[in-house]
Amino acid sequence: MIKPLADRVVIEPKEAETKTASGLYIPDTAKEKPQQGVVAAAGPGKKDEAMEVKVGDVVLYGKYAGTEVTVDGKKYLIVRQSDILAIL
Repeated sequence: MIKPLADRVVIEPKEAETKTASGLYIPDTAKEKPQQGVVAAAGPGKKDEAMEVKVGDVVLYGKYAGTEVTVDGKKYLIVRQSDILAIL
């Protein structure tokens, strides 16, 4: 497992929607990048800034935030705590 440092958070992104509310299928070329995910790991925080998110929280993050990594075939996103917009 990835162990983030300082104020970084590892997020497991939610899968992109494959179907609209009305039942239409969305092609791969038109799918939007998900902006929601589950916190898989969180760093200890900085000396002057405590961590507000914890493992298991469902969060919203910026569209172009973070760095995508693949570990054991699973995709993760590593972001700073300041890139997280909200906890759901």
